[in-house]
Amino acid sequence: PPRAMAAAAGLEDPSLEKHFKGHRDAITSVDFSLNKKQLASGSMDSCLMIWSMRPQMRAYRFVGHKDAVMCVQFSPSGHLVASGSRDKTVRLWVPNVKGESTVFKAHTATVRSVQFSSDGQSLVTASDDKTVKVWTVHRQKFLFSLSQHINWVRCAKFSPDGRLIASASDDKTIKLWDKTSRECIHSFCEHGGFVNHVDFHPSGTCIAAAGTDNTVKVWDVRMNRLLQHYQVHSAVVNCLSFHPSGNYLITASNDSTLKILDLLEGRLLYTLHGHQGPATCVAFSRTGDFFASGGSDEQVMVWKTNFDAADYGDVLKTQKYATNVTGTLHNLQLEMDCGDPPKKNKTQESARNQHQQEEETSLADTLEHIVGQLDVLTQTVSILEQRLTLTEDKLKECLENQQKLMHSKGN
Repeated sequence: PPRAMAAAAGLEDPSLEKHFKGHRDAITSVDFSLNKKQLASGSMDSCLMIWSMRPQMRAYRFVGHKDAVMCVQFSPSGHLVASGSRDKTVRLWVPNVKGESTVFKAHTATVRSVQFSSDGQSLVTASDDKTVKVWTVHRQKFLFSLSQHINWVRCAKFSPDGRLIASASDDKTIKLWDKTSRECIHSFCEHGGFVNHVDFHPSGTCIAAAGTDNTVKVWDVRMNRLLQHYQVHSAVVNCLSFHPSGNYLITASNDSTLKILDLLEGRLLYTLHGHQGPATCVAFSRTGDFFASGGSDEQVMVWKTNFDAADYGDVLKTQKYATNVTGTLHNLQLEMDCGDPPKKNKTQESARNQHQQEEETSLADTLEHIVGQLDVLTQTVSILEQRLTLTEDKLKECLENQQKLMHSKGN
């Protein structure tokens, strides 16, 4: 049975919340929508599934890829889902009952990784064709390739500000690219095996990488130096995800466990036993109170973090900076007034907290509505742009035909 073993006292163990069964082969990728109402998963069964976090709501199974789905990700607004497949294509889906999708084609081999930029305008993909490609989401056009890797590229991610791209490859390197100049600005070559996964810390100051040498490494991308090295798994590490606070990292491994690392202390916090066989993928929700994992056992599990309220919640409220052991993660967390107000009784305090929570909830709902409206506008603009592109293409065709006619008459 799924269980958690804690290496730390005083914290409540993460607990299994939901168990999703429906895929017919190994899970390859999981991702939460912004509002945590949906969870997407990709599988070797060639399907993409959207699970509802609400009880009694049925899941959607999206069919379209001709081969295994290797990666899935929700757009920042949650109104689109991108997927990459062994069929060499990338698809963009609208996560509703219809499950419509558009196809992007430019890679010549399996697409292993897909990620939206934080503004939702661009998409970065990594492939066995040894390239990293960048696309525009709304015009659905391929923009450019980054091609200095000499083996399969397993993963590619944008930095939070969208200026850098990190890519991990079977050539045992992690490359850092400048998106504007499209140049490789650094290669990290200290992995003893293939690099399966890479991701940026929420502050954008460092990256974490998972390797087939069973290690997890954290690098500073400003100084280009190794900050932390974890040898906590007994088999290949497949995937990792940073907690939004930047204080924790969760990893998934072929040793069938998930492990939560405390980056501030530089130590292992929890080992989670849930999957029967390799744990293939893991992802924190956007707020960090949940995380999802997938395995070769065809199961998707959703866990409640439980350490958030007691631990990082307080850290976020009272600390402006989260600094790791080496003092390099100067991640500006939350500008808050740290001065304690005069002592109040508990009733006043809880009333104030409740009022604050209500305000936050209504603000979140308003923002979600605005994001929804923007997304509708964006999709409308996208359709108009597509029509304009078609008209331009038709016009070009007519002109070319006219020129051919003129040319043949001239002859």
